[in-house]
Parts: sequence; C-alpha cells; structure tokens
Amino acid sequence: MFWDAVWIVSAMESATNNEAQIPLAQAVEPIAGVTGTQPAESSSFWRTPVAWFRSRTIEQRILSGFSLVFVSVLVISAISYWNTSILVANGRLDARSHELVQLLSEIAEAMDETENNHRRYLVTGDELYLRDYRSVVKQKPMFFKYLEDLTEGSSEQRQRVGLLNQMIDRQLAAEADAITKLADGGFEAVKKMALEGFGKEDIGKIHEIVAEMEWYERQAMSLRVMESAAGTTNTIILLGIGALLQFVLLASVYYLIQCDITERRLVAEELQRRGELLEAANKELESFSYSVSHDLRAPLRHIDGYASLLRKAVADSLNDKAARYLETISASAKQMGQLIDDLLVFSRMGRQEMLHTTVDLHQLVNTVLYDLRLDLQGREISWTIEKLPEVPGDAAMLRQVFMNVIANAVKFTSARPVANIAIGVDRRTDEEVVVFVRDNGVGFDMQYASKLFGVFQRLHRVDEFEGTGIGLANVRRIVHRHGGRTWAEGATDQGATFYIALPTGEIGS
Repeated sequence: MFWDAVWIVSAMESATNNEAQIPLAQAVEPIAGVTGTQPAESSSFWRTPVAWFRSRTIEQRILSGFSLVFVSVLVISAISYWNTSILVANGRLDARSHELVQLLSEIAEAMDETENNHRRYLVTGDELYLRDYRSVVKQKPMFFKYLEDLTEGSSEQRQRVGLLNQMIDRQLAAEADAITKLADGGFEAVKKMALEGFGKEDIGKIHEIVAEMEWYERQAMSLRVMESAAGTTNTIILLGIGALLQFVLLASVYYLIQCDITERRLVAEELQRRGELLEAANKELESFSYSVSHDLRAPLRHIDGYASLLRKAVADSLNDKAARYLETISASAKQMGQLIDDLLVFSRMGRQEMLHTTVDLHQLVNTVLYDLRLDLQGREISWTIEKLPEVPGDAAMLRQVFMNVIANAVKFTSARPVANIAIGVDRRTDEEVVVFVRDNGVGFDMQYASKLFGVFQRLHRVDEFEGTGIGLANVRRIVHRHGGRTWAEGATDQGATFYIALPTGEIGS
C-alpha cells in the first residue's frame, strides 16, 4: 500500500511538471500477461516474509510493525515537507510576481502621463507640466533597481528589463531635447512636435515590453498555482495514507497484544500449577530429608557406642589390627553423623525465614575471628583486614557465610609456616559490593572451580583436610538468597581467593 502511494505521488508530480507518463493500462498490462509459472513464484515471494514474520516473537512483531510505520511516516513526512517547501516558495514567487506586475503598470502609466504633460508643456510653456517628467527622471534608477531585484533568477525577464531601460532612456532623451529646443527657438521650433506628437513609437515599444513581462509573470504564476495544487493534493493523500497506516498498526498491535495476553495467561496458569506441584514436592523432599537424617542419627550413635563398648570389653584380647578396625568403625560413624548434621543445616537454610537488617560486615568479620580463636592457637597468621561496608541482609546467615569462608582459609593454610589471609573490598558500585577473602594456602586447580560450591564436593582428600563438603554449598545458597553471587579463583599451591558479591539495595526473601 505504501509503495502504491509513492507511485501515485510521483505520477502526480511528473504530470505537474508536464512530463510524459506511461498510461496506467500499459503499466498494468505486463502483470495481466504473466505465464502460468509466475503465480507460483509470486506466492513463493510472499510466503518467505510471512513465514519469517510468524517465526518472530510477539515483541519482535510489534517492533517490526512500529519500525515499518516509522519508516513510512519518515518518508511521508519528507515528501510532505518537500511539497510544503515548494508551496511556500511558490507563495513567495507569486508575491514577487504580483509586485512586478504592479510596478510595470505604474511605470507604463507614468510614461504615458509624462508624454502627455510634456506635449502640454511644449504648447503652453507652463513649467507645471514638467513635474511628471522630472519625477520619472529622478525615480527611474530606483524603479529599475527594484525591477532587477524582482526579476532575479530569470534571464528572459532580465533581458526585457534592460531593453525597457533603453527605451525609457531614449524617450526621456527625446523629451529633454524638445525642452532645449523650446528654450532656444521658442514655440515655432517645437510646433510640429507639439501638434503631431513625438515618441509614439518608443511609447508603443515600452507598452509592448511591459505587456510581454506581465504575460510571462502571469504564465509563471499559473504554472506555480498548478504545481502548488498538485503538491497540496499529494500532501493530503500522503497524510491520509499515514493515518491509515497508523490505524492498521494500532489494530494489529491490539490484536497481537490480545493474542499475547491470552497466551501468557495460559502459560502463567501452567507455571502456577507447576510451581505449586514443585513447592509441594520440595516440601515433601525436605520433610523426607529431615526425617531420614534425623532417623539415621540413632543407628549411628549405636554403632559408635557399641564399638566403644566392644573395645572396652575385649581390650585385653584385641590385637592391633582389630583395635584399628574398631577405631575406623567409630571414626566413620562420627564422620557420618557430622555429614548428617551439616545436611540438616543445609536443608534448614532453604526454609529459614530471613531477617532484614543492616549488617556491619567489618564487625561481623571481627566476631567470626573471635569465635575461631581456639582454632588459631599455635598458628602464625598474618591478617590484613580492610574496612568493610554495611549491607542489607540477615546477620546470622551472613555470619555463617564468612565463618565458612574464613575457616576454609585458616584450614587450607595449615601447611604454611606463616599464613597470609587478607579480607577486603574488591570493588563497589551503586548496585553491589564485592568482598574477597584471599589466602596463600594450597589453592586449587581452576578446571575444578565449578565443583567448589556443590554439595559434598571436595577437591582434597579427607586425610589431607577434614570437612564434609557442605560448607561452601551453604555459602552459595545464603548469598543467592540475598540476591548476590559467589565465585573463586586460585591456582595449585598458590593460594585461593573467594569473592562474595552482595547487593546494596533491598533484598527479597
């Protein structure tokens, strides 16, 4: 539709400029004479963009529609602006043409009055009749300067202005000569000129030139009127097309939004249903995990207790190998109990309600270091602790985060004669603050970094460093509940750095 409108506009503009156009019947004739294979090609041509449009999302379809209409409006606006500029320019030219015609009429009347009064002066000798002649002589330079300004841009009119200037100079020179003869020879010297008249031919040529210039200007005004009318019509048509396009766009957007709302409602209902099922399954799973973990405690205590009783009962008859077996049974039972306790903590962390307060991380870290004072006995540790900011969050949960991370730093630097542990701010923005805990411990291989924060994931053997592999999983879960992020960097035997990014704005639950 848009390109049809552009064709109509171009056809109307060309007709205005008197250019030959191909008849509409001839333009349509090739389409009417297509062969049998062409409709399939045309169908294939339209099928491709339609298929592409249908494959887009609702947002992309709306954006495509707005882009198409925006481009169309730009083109329509450009053409309308061009037509309006032509209309305004033609208006200025018409005003100049009217001024030129008016000035030419005044010049022709002034020359007639001058010639008639000059003859009366020759007959009567009354100086009053020379007033028009003297006025024309005085004002002639100004008139022709004005004529040159009004005919600027037209070489033909400029030539006529020059010829008119010559004829008027010739007429005025003849009248000046007659005045001189009257003064020298009296009435008898100019009697024939006064009675028969003189300069009739020059006056006629002046009127002929004025008539040609007026005809030229009137023809130019007629052409400009036609051009302005065509431009106005084009602008009205284009504005109508633009309004139609906007109406089609609004209707299409309304239809697409309605379809999208219906589709999104169905998806939302399905998501809500699945969310309810998932929530119920999570509650059942947490309940099952809690029940299993709780029920496993008693058998493990029995294993540990009876292993101790057995070791005491047969202590005299046990050899070293049997004693080692009992010790392994007891140690394994205790380790299993610790795993169950950590698993219960991890399970409760997902159900525990968050308390929204402002947490001073610097004070929190000092509290953690105080709680770890027994683990630090006999260790030489160089601490570097920067001033840490305040963040919104749950103080108890964040304390557990830093307890796990700092305890890991202390644990994995145990093989170092002097442990270097640094805690500070890596970077701070308006949205979040990133706190790091860096050590010079055993480090880890970066290809296994993705396993660090998983449940029961360990990068070192149990006989090297104790632990259950749940601490960092708890760290990530707590930080995610605060809306933050966790990651780590390190290298084997070169230490590790753990990063905790916490939001500085309000957090969810």
